[in-house]
Amino acid sequence: MIIRLNSWALLASLAISALRVSGTPAKRHYDTHRYYALEHKPESDGASLHDVASALGVEVVEQAGALENVWLVRVPRPEVDARDEESGEDPVIGAFEQLKARADSNLSSRAEEDDILFARKVASAVQFLELQTPQELVKRAPPSIRPPTRASAEEVKMRLGLQDPLFTEQWHLVNDEYPEHMMNVTPVWDMGLTGKGIRTSFLDDGLDFEADDLRDAFDEKNSYDFNAHVPLPRPTGARDHHGTRCAGQVVARRNEACGVGIAYDAKAAGVRILGGPISNVDEAAALNYGYDEVDIYSCSWGPRDNGQTMEGPGYLIRKSVVNGINKGRGGKGSIFVFASGNGGRDDDQCNFDGYTNSIYSVTVASIDYMGLHPTYSETCAANMIVAYSSGSGNHIVTTDRGKAECSKRHGGTSAAAPNAVGVFALALQARPDLTWRDIQHLCVETGRHVNPHDPDWEKTASGRLYSYKYGYGALDAYAFVQAAKTWKLVKPQAWYFTETAIFNKGKMHDLGHKKYKYEGGEVIGPDGIEKTMKVTKEDLVKNNFETLEHITVRVWIEHTKRGDVEVEIESPGGIRSVLASTREYDEATTGFPGWRFMTVKHWGEDAVGEWSIRVFDQSDPDHHGKFLGWNMAFWGSAIDPSKATQFVEPTIDNALPPADFPPRPVPNDGDPTATTVHAKPTDHLPEDHGQVTGENSHPAYPKPTTTRAPPKQDDKTNQGDAPDKAWYDHMAGLVAAQKWLFAALAGTTIFGIGGVIYLWRRRLERQRLAQYTSVADDDIGMNALGGSVANAGPAAAGGSRTTRALYDAFGAASGDDLPAREPQPHTNVNANVNPPTGRALGFHSGFLDDDEPSAGLTPKYRDDVPQSGVDVHTSRSAAEEEEEREHDSDSGELVSARNSLEGSRERLT
Repeated sequence: MIIRLNSWALLASLAISALRVSGTPAKRHYDTHRYYALEHKPESDGASLHDVASALGVEVVEQAGALENVWLVRVPRPEVDARDEESGEDPVIGAFEQLKARADSNLSSRAEEDDILFARKVASAVQFLELQTPQELVKRAPPSIRPPTRASAEEVKMRLGLQDPLFTEQWHLVNDEYPEHMMNVTPVWDMGLTGKGIRTSFLDDGLDFEADDLRDAFDEKNSYDFNAHVPLPRPTGARDHHGTRCAGQVVARRNEACGVGIAYDAKAAGVRILGGPISNVDEAAALNYGYDEVDIYSCSWGPRDNGQTMEGPGYLIRKSVVNGINKGRGGKGSIFVFASGNGGRDDDQCNFDGYTNSIYSVTVASIDYMGLHPTYSETCAANMIVAYSSGSGNHIVTTDRGKAECSKRHGGTSAAAPNAVGVFALALQARPDLTWRDIQHLCVETGRHVNPHDPDWEKTASGRLYSYKYGYGALDAYAFVQAAKTWKLVKPQAWYFTETAIFNKGKMHDLGHKKYKYEGGEVIGPDGIEKTMKVTKEDLVKNNFETLEHITVRVWIEHTKRGDVEVEIESPGGIRSVLASTREYDEATTGFPGWRFMTVKHWGEDAVGEWSIRVFDQSDPDHHGKFLGWNMAFWGSAIDPSKATQFVEPTIDNALPPADFPPRPVPNDGDPTATTVHAKPTDHLPEDHGQVTGENSHPAYPKPTTTRAPPKQDDKTNQGDAPDKAWYDHMAGLVAAQKWLFAALAGTTIFGIGGVIYLWRRRLERQRLAQYTSVADDDIGMNALGGSVANAGPAAAGGSRTTRALYDAFGAASGDDLPAREPQPHTNVNANVNPPTGRALGFHSGFLDDDEPSAGLTPKYRDDVPQSGVDVHTSRSAAEEEEEREHDSDSGELVSARNSLEGSRERLT
């Protein structure tokens, strides 16, 4: 029996009225409740909503949106009943069906009358009742494009009507053998996207604009030869074919010559800069040439990939790149694509290249047709993406220099970059409003994970996978363009620069011509050195900084062998970026003079917290260094676009301490008259770059072990002491090594003894000469007595000596200790004493050539041939015998001098 009370009905009416006026939908809990839509007919003779809810055992949740008299009701989801689940029976629907059946029954007794009448009222009051089951709706978008097919190259050629004879050999377009490894462009062509309306520019060694594949694609207006300063970038050198090959990868037309380009309806300009030396001002102009019309600049060049070079663009070139970013493409920014570099086998890393580690570059490394990492392809934390190129037995097939010439030997990261340019051209046709940063974001978002078991992959704080070899993965044209079509444009750029941390009064003086002088700094000990820097939320908000993209880290490190140095940073979230690893062939002594590293590994990470930098070397006793200072710059999106500003490149930004005003540009860096000879893109590409099988099992930079080499100095030494203490620590390490130090100290000691002997003997000589008086017309020379008074000059009277005199004195003194050779006729008597050379003493060879020989030297030390009739050797022996007797009589003074020098040496070691 259901009890109906007027008071309960009143309360229910009030509650239902409150539910009706509520504007915010109640949260749904489909995991714990079953929901129903119930349409109620509020006629006067029917049951009220409260009575209906009571009869069905449901709870009224709220009105169903704006639908009057339609209510959302629910019941708790019961414990899982396998029988109910299998039968599909629902308790509420079942209760309603029973009420309807009861309402249709005949009255059989007075006792059942009330129940039947109530059932009839409820049944007549319910217009509609339905169980609500959440379902996923399908967007009514345009018909989706067919996903990439597995059709063979021959099938694709027939379907598209291609006449290019080498298309089936262009595996980077359709890979029959490994279909998962290709640029995946044919589905994009099926969308009708072929690069039409997009302009690319190839900064290279020229462009054969008369080749069959390129003549209809040539953009003459935006082309120029900055080497010869003529309008057309015609390749003239025997090796000038690289720019033509790269352009063919992108814009080679559909015709009967060679193959086809990725964006075969795009335009290509040629800007020749690699045909010879080029000035900084011309290189800067080349990077901006046609920037109001050109969309993408393809740059497959840079410093030499020999594992020894660390070079970057000067001020004018950096300024031109920023100018292209700020003003190119109508303010959307020029897109600069750089090849990562081909020096992988020489331990080269793209973070030692100031072009590839720029935040404005899309840095592209290589992957071969099997999906493996070619050993020539450089690794670093600035690698953003990989594209397909030579390796494991295959090359890139493309256009070559000549009317109808083709190349089947193209490759290296030089070929990977143009493949990326072609994909970006297709995306820009689909979305012309993409900015330069949107292109980079799409690389990060759509990079395809290859070789999932390669140990080089690491998960970042944002959940993405990153590799120093593959960046964020392989560039896939279909995925990239699909994402670009619906991509929400990023906000304007923002940045935050930290203060520069300086250690132990560190300073760097730029002497020009790539020479530097360092002061202060902390010694890099056997366990390395670690420093931290804190970034607060307030710091970021103050700089209008919202989300993180790039990080640049500038370091000042003095070191006697740059290739021994390792640098890494670690984020507050524990993500480690290796900025520099060891380079076997880099023996430069210039250190890191404010060098700027870059990493994209922290893309999307929260920058707030404590960042750490660690600097190591190899604990080699022959090489040492100091850490002088560092700073960081965070680059990303602005919080408030209306407050965003454009970045202005500073004239010089590597001063230590930082300059408050723009210092004078350093010659050969910012000087517009300085010239550069860029390396040919394939200078360091191995001859077998297309044959050697790649790898997918070696981490680029293994994590360092926790145990480092034991200290080479006393454990009690304080590595943070003053520079003098650090120098003594290093000298102690050299003594332990027992290498060249003892020889150098011995040479220095002997040199000092020789100087003492020389001065002592000259004093005795002057005393003897004082006993003689010149006689008029006396023609007797005084050679036997040690010198000619007429030629003695001021030195004979105790005047100053030149370095040559000091060396000659040392040569005479050493004759007492060194075995004399037999005298040869008409030879220099100095040959009998065999004096050591300046190199043996540890001096620069030019040290002994500072002055002319002194006029005070006696003839027995002269370098000229003695006059005939004079027995120089006999005269010298007689003088030496007399001097040796005097030397023996005063041996105590000599012994005292030697003891003094020996004591100095012991204190030194």
